[in-house]
Amino acid sequence: MTSISIIIPVLNEVSTITQTISTAQTAKDKDIEIIVVDGGSNDGTIELIKCLNIQIISSVPGRATQMNCGAKMARGKILLFLHGDTFLPLNFDQLLQDILVKPKIIAGAFELSIRGTKKSLRIVERMVNWRSRYLQMPYGDQGIFLPAKIFQEIGGFPEIPIMEDFELVRQLKKRGQIAIVPTPVLTSGRRWQKLGILKTTFINQIVIIAYLLGVSPQRLARWYRSHI
Repeated sequence: MTSISIIIPVLNEVSTITQTISTAQTAKDKDIEIIVVDGGSNDGTIELIKCLNIQIISSVPGRATQMNCGAKMARGKILLFLHGDTFLPLNFDQLLQDILVKPKIIAGAFELSIRGTKKSLRIVERMVNWRSRYLQMPYGDQGIFLPAKIFQEIGGFPEIPIMEDFELVRQLKKRGQIAIVPTPVLTSGRRWQKLGILKTTFINQIVIIAYLLGVSPQRLARWYRSHI
């Protein structure tokens, strides 16, 4: 049985997907599989992935739906969900396996590093890494991983248009601890650079608070898209 399945949901990621895949191929354990799930790209992403000889499947758009589709195809004992603009660290396979063998650990994610030179991005990194380590609340751009058996037991990602990673982690916390690998993944800083650090952080916090107060994910997704 394959040891790790890396599931990458994409939608128009032609500028980053090659490097994302190349970092996923650096595993010492060669018994891994990479599954890219496309949600309707029209920028050449599909053609590029096919040229790389990587397994690609199609899905209706929506990150949760795409990741669940990939998980159904996966043969690995461990599932690693990786955004299309996020690069894995060296030896990531050994790092995550070392985490999952620890007692009471049910899932994990990596620390976050953001591409970009602005000092304000370093502040964001520190805030994210504090939150994920001490509150056990990593988000999807940190490369969430867990045993396939556990993923199946909790029913996968809730198929909602936003906050699917937040809700998955909430369900996992009811079953055990979520550990953070002290080595970071490197994710794109384009969202923070486009909107600015303060506006991006403000929008993110509004979405989280509204979700916890019971605002529907559908309404939140519409509001979020209108502000980014």
